[in-house]
Amino acid sequence: MPHLYLVDGSGYIFRAYHVLPKLTNQHGEPAGAVYGYTTMLWKLAKELHEADGPTHLAVILDAAEHTFRNEMYDQYKAHRPPAPEDLVPQFPMIRDATRAFSLPCIEEAGWEADDLIASYAKAALAQGWQVTVISSDKDLMQLLTEPGIDMLDTMRDRRMGPEAVVEKFGVGPEKLGEVLALMGDAVDNVPGVPGVGPKTAAKLINEYGDVEAVLAAAPGMKPGKLRENLIANAEMARLSRKLVELASDVPLPQPLEEMALDGIPEAPLRAFLEHHGFKSLLAKLGQVADAPAPTPVSPTALPQAEEPPCDHDSYATVTDEAALDRWIAEARHQGYVAIDTETTGKDPMLAELVGVSLALAPNRACYIPLAHGGTDMFAEKPVQLDRDAALAKLRPLLEDPGVLKIGHNLKYDLIILARVGVDVAPYDDSIVMSFDLDAGLHGHGMDELAATHLSHSCIAYKDVVGTGKKQLGFHEVDLRTATRYAAEDADVTLRLWRRFRARLPVEGSTRIYEMVDRPLVAVIARMERHGIKVDRERLAQLSRGFDTEIAALETVIHGLAGGPFTIGSPKQLGDVLFERMGIKGGRKGKSGVYSTDVNELERIAASHESPGAEIAMRVLDWRQLTKLKNTYTDTLQEQINPATGRVHTSYSLTGAQTGRLSSTDPNLQNIPIRTETGRQIRDAFVAEPGNVILAADYSQIELRLAAHMADVPALKEAFARGDDIHSLTAQELFGELNRDTRARAKTINFAILYGISRWGLAGRLAVTPDEAQAMIDRYFERFPGISRYIADTLTHARDNGFTQTLFGRKTHFPRLKSKVQHERQGAERAAINAPIQGTSADIIKRAMARMEPALAEAGLTGTRMLLQVHDELVFEVPQAEVDAARVVIERVMATAAEPAVKLDVPLAVEIGVGESWGAAH
Repeated sequence: MPHLYLVDGSGYIFRAYHVLPKLTNQHGEPAGAVYGYTTMLWKLAKELHEADGPTHLAVILDAAEHTFRNEMYDQYKAHRPPAPEDLVPQFPMIRDATRAFSLPCIEEAGWEADDLIASYAKAALAQGWQVTVISSDKDLMQLLTEPGIDMLDTMRDRRMGPEAVVEKFGVGPEKLGEVLALMGDAVDNVPGVPGVGPKTAAKLINEYGDVEAVLAAAPGMKPGKLRENLIANAEMARLSRKLVELASDVPLPQPLEEMALDGIPEAPLRAFLEHHGFKSLLAKLGQVADAPAPTPVSPTALPQAEEPPCDHDSYATVTDEAALDRWIAEARHQGYVAIDTETTGKDPMLAELVGVSLALAPNRACYIPLAHGGTDMFAEKPVQLDRDAALAKLRPLLEDPGVLKIGHNLKYDLIILARVGVDVAPYDDSIVMSFDLDAGLHGHGMDELAATHLSHSCIAYKDVVGTGKKQLGFHEVDLRTATRYAAEDADVTLRLWRRFRARLPVEGSTRIYEMVDRPLVAVIARMERHGIKVDRERLAQLSRGFDTEIAALETVIHGLAGGPFTIGSPKQLGDVLFERMGIKGGRKGKSGVYSTDVNELERIAASHESPGAEIAMRVLDWRQLTKLKNTYTDTLQEQINPATGRVHTSYSLTGAQTGRLSSTDPNLQNIPIRTETGRQIRDAFVAEPGNVILAADYSQIELRLAAHMADVPALKEAFARGDDIHSLTAQELFGELNRDTRARAKTINFAILYGISRWGLAGRLAVTPDEAQAMIDRYFERFPGISRYIADTLTHARDNGFTQTLFGRKTHFPRLKSKVQHERQGAERAAINAPIQGTSADIIKRAMARMEPALAEAGLTGTRMLLQVHDELVFEVPQAEVDAARVVIERVMATAAEPAVKLDVPLAVEIGVGESWGAAH
């Protein structure tokens, strides 16, 4: 009997990514997930073929994030974080891997992989085939209603049938969709019914039968929160039932017969494995002798002296003062030491110090436990040094100007140690070194760098503390295990530093490291410690105000629509606009649902004669307010540190490959700038009594840098005169200056620097592609230096594989030579902008590094730098220091490029002052 195996490719990809260490292939591309996926697929295609006998096999993937479910509910999967930065470039390589096995790789726009799997399973069962779904996804368990289908979780080597659904959810697979609808799904943002979890959902479905029956029975239930929630959220429950239902009638992109598993042709697989350098997999083809998993190397790595592999048994646990004294004396004599801290959590403003590790040479490392043992006062604690006594001995070493301290992502450790009174200096940071050498080639986390440069797989944190309900705090880990993990971190950091230190001068990266990035580590650590005060009540008022406005908008929208409907449901909104109200020009997706995205609503709103223009405008307002409330005013309240009353965002020096800082927890860089509601949110960021907020913003810095770097006389002269550059461009391009031509010129000015295509510009300006191309051509005629800059930048990038800023920052673009057109074009656009955006980032970083000494020299000891957002620095300033601080801040920012770089255009700085961040604008 034919037996079809359907592989849930997305599940395989993420398992491969998280289970295996991060690796790069011989081209310097991230390839850990590719290697893991290839290995797992080989096991299925070959070993299972021999042992279990699948006759047909296909890998099913998600084509894109937007599907027909987004048209039903625009918040579907809205809160999912983006894929990890180093995983994104591996997706096309994973598709290549599938095809290298000569296996069908199936995806379809508008549909999720689950829907394709359901449709193929239904078609195969109808022909009398057996079906096995390779997945552990709960949504796919709805398929286990037929005797001819089962699921296989290859990670646990477990086959699942209907009994597995009953065991996990308390209902059979035929009722699973009802349970999933009531309980909702936080990952996919399926709303469900608040307060209803798996057990309550199963109880309700077992009692009443399905969602509709539960909702019908709700008014008769005993008074309580469950009854209230079921009644209030009835429509969301119905919507959730549709969202979780698998579509099993998707037209099959490829016939079942073409999925026959007839062995693996060697030639395409060999070519794929050779391209990536996967030696151990090539060995299976008989090409090379057995070898370990790939030993990826950086393409620019220098020959290094042989080092012994990490020997965890050689690491020492320091539990007495005499031993600690010996380690400190040896570090002082040597002049450098790698350090790392172990703590109780990830947030350095909340976590407590548990221990410190040191490394002096490969395998010469130790761990100094300071706060191990249970939290219960009666819990037995291991023998360890008194924390205060140990810190009193470590402080002189860590603050000694004659001893270099080396860390990896040292910013975290600086904050932890500063909170216990230790000011670490001087220092090197291996994560920043790696970024300055190899930005764009791979990630810079310790695990990935250890695999890439040391061929070493670090101990996983979860293997030390466990997972789930049984997870321990690091302070509860036994000292032997803690020592192996913590000392390894310091040992690996030291080994990476030795390699990167040798590469910096040879590869021309010393300048960017020493002049821009290294000094910034301590500056940002202090900024994060300072945080910024947030008015909780103001945020709460905004949330309540947004609630009122949202409710009022809903009333207006329902009145305009002639009755209530779920505004967040694109399907219902589309039916209202294009069916009930009769608006012309609606476009349907493959699922038959009208599009109601922002472009479509703006089109309707712009048509003032349309009967739906007002409702479209109101829906756009409703969407904006809903997002602001959920993303900012509600969430920011939860992120106020209870000890300081301030928000402490976390900055990453390696988060954006162009060198820009990125901000998380919370992300303050995405607060809307130009809207009134966005300003209201910034109004909640306030100064302490007796202080004000000062915001200093570079004016049009990227356009100024473009004028200098592309050598455009007209632009340089205009900036020197202080002209409005967008007005100049409007006059040059359109021959006249008015509000419309200036707005278009502004869009073109910035879009050109990002390498925008004719189609991209056409979309932004609402013109035809030919009209957009004519504007681009005209722009290059008037400013030929920009055209030359773009051509020269791309030529340099293609020849060398990277671009450079004026300060020497390199950004690598391995996809510039991709055979896949959209990948190559995306890399080209990024390469065009990287030198300009990267130089802008370098300049503001230099300003930040110089700011504290300049303020101190001026005697402005109360002025503190709190935030960096795009081209803006935000300060908290005592009222008595405002005038003097304004002068110092403007001078430091305006001259930040000098003397390393002398620009042909002035850097203009706009400064505002107010009681809040919003008022400072």
